[in-house]
Amino acid sequence: MTDKEGVTGAGDNPQMILTGKKSGKASLLDSGEDFEMLDDDEIDDDPPPLEDAGGGKNTKKEPAEDQDASPSSLIDEWMDILGNGQLRKKVLRAGNGPDSRPTKGQNVVIHLKTSLADGTLIEEQPELSFTLGDGDVIQALDLTVQLMEMGETALVQADAKYAYGALGSLAPEVLPSADLALEVQLLDATEAPDLELLSPQERVALAGQKRERGNVYYQRGDYAFAVNSYGFALQITESSSKVDISPEEEEELMDIKVKCLNNMAAAQLKLDHYEAALRSCVSVLAHQPDNIKALFRKGKVLALQGEYADAIRNLKMALKLEPSNKTIHSELSKLVKKHSEQKDAEQAMYKKMLGNPGSGSMQKHQARSSWGVSWKWLFGATAVAIGGVALSVVIAARN
Repeated sequence: MTDKEGVTGAGDNPQMILTGKKSGKASLLDSGEDFEMLDDDEIDDDPPPLEDAGGGKNTKKEPAEDQDASPSSLIDEWMDILGNGQLRKKVLRAGNGPDSRPTKGQNVVIHLKTSLADGTLIEEQPELSFTLGDGDVIQALDLTVQLMEMGETALVQADAKYAYGALGSLAPEVLPSADLALEVQLLDATEAPDLELLSPQERVALAGQKRERGNVYYQRGDYAFAVNSYGFALQITESSSKVDISPEEEEELMDIKVKCLNNMAAAQLKLDHYEAALRSCVSVLAHQPDNIKALFRKGKVLALQGEYADAIRNLKMALKLEPSNKTIHSELSKLVKKHSEQKDAEQAMYKKMLGNPGSGSMQKHQARSSWGVSWKWLFGATAVAIGGVALSVVIAARN
């Protein structure tokens, strides 16, 4: 294919702080955008709660901060946000009251210092902006900032599960399974812009950010979060607009939409949400009937559902569009073999249900047929005899 595009990590976007290490080889199903070789590994569309995804250790960590610090520097006690001891928050400086807390969907700006649990500073971001609740940042931030007051400064102790997980991060550089200490100050919270009033290029940029976030989650194996990010990107591309848009800009938005749907189908396959993945593929094909990735993934879903004939038909369509693709060849040959085995099994089952034609069952059938012939012959002969007697009586009467 000529439109190959690698999966973009968050390190390429200053507004996105979650990045991960890629592992394994990309394939048609496994890469967010491209496919090269077949990988046999393998929505309820709603992702699980934030605390249900991600990896990391389950051991409870004591805060790295000195517990004997003066009361003036520690205004509040530790708040166990999730009740499992793995994500805790302590107010260092009070804010403007509970009524000033931000809500999901708002754009927030924070001053963030990221450190290891032992206090080693990793990164400082004076003005990090993101949409609260959209999964644009690590879970520890998405969950705790919702509980902060405007102007508040808080210390957050986050288990690796709610930070960068078992994979760690390249930017910022965080080792796998590392617990973090985050110092967060909430600077601002504003309503998200009206999508209908955004310029086409603003919509393209925003949708592209959400799609890239989904790609990062996909590469990290957080498939539910990937689906979530792709869903936000789709909302942006599909929203109506009160601003004039050119055909070229419409095409650009459509390109992002198709990529999101294709990537969403790949993530849904990983989650074993076959019906959702099938709907995503059908949506792509409604816009682009010759989209090879959608045809391939649709065939894959149908095969997993046991619909081998339909699956083979879709893969043959994909192969016709790209005859040299080894991935499609490999998958198609496997499906043809499975389909043949399925038909052989069905024939064997029917034979078992109907019996062996060469056995006593056939003999009984033949015997019944013989009796039927005999009774027909006897009935016919009797009728002839009776007719003959009646004819003789008529002739005699006339004489």
